[in-house]
Amino acid sequence: MIQFQNVSKTYPNGVKALKHVNLEIQPGEFVAIIGLSGAGKSTLIKLVNRMTDTTEGTILVNGLNVNRLAGKELRQYRRHVGMVFQSFNLVNRTTVINNVLAARVPDMPGWRSFLGLYSKEDKLLSLEALHKVGILEKAYIRADQLSGGQQQRVALARTLAQDPTIILADEPVASLDPITANQIMKDFERINQEEKITILVNMHHVDLALKYARRLIGIHQGEVVFDGVADNVTEDILKKIYGRDLTDEDIMFKDH
Repeated sequence: MIQFQNVSKTYPNGVKALKHVNLEIQPGEFVAIIGLSGAGKSTLIKLVNRMTDTTEGTILVNGLNVNRLAGKELRQYRRHVGMVFQSFNLVNRTTVINNVLAARVPDMPGWRSFLGLYSKEDKLLSLEALHKVGILEKAYIRADQLSGGQQQRVALARTLAQDPTIILADEPVASLDPITANQIMKDFERINQEEKITILVNMHHVDLALKYARRLIGIHQGEVVFDGVADNVTEDILKKIYGRDLTDEDIMFKDH
């Protein structure tokens, strides 16, 4: 379980990204977080794996106080919290399998990782992760020869190779075309259902959030203004989240 207890975040420049957030996210949930750019969506995601720290309040993950973790304990905690970014963050000059194997480096002796001497178990685990996202046949192709959607699948496979209990995705389909975006979201949905991994996806576009997530959290100016079942979202609720009527940009990935 992920618990936000009266969590606030103010950046050094004075921007109040989150204000007194209280949330409970159960194991195995698929949650989409929506709102305008600058609403606090990315900050909420990044607080879970301590990419940034709270200003006030506490974050608990399975009873563990994340705020207090440091050094080895923090590194061990992060091993089970996968992160998927909009920009893929791949090493383009090497193969797909090497990108996925990078997830295993923290568990290896330094000399083995320096020489790239991965165990048979690590290689099999990485190949299995590629199979789970449907691109096993691309394992020995250079990452820069893949399409954007395929690169995001590699990033997802790399996260799966960590054997995570939580996956955090920060605008994972924002740079993709509508068809590919739907395919990637289907991957997240399937992994959530089959692997029982808790998934938090930060999204700008409403249609994909409503289509794939079971629970939706709406943030407006740093405050949670909606938290409920995606099927219960109405136009009035969306207007409250966005502070205005929705535009075509907000529903870019609407089905045709």
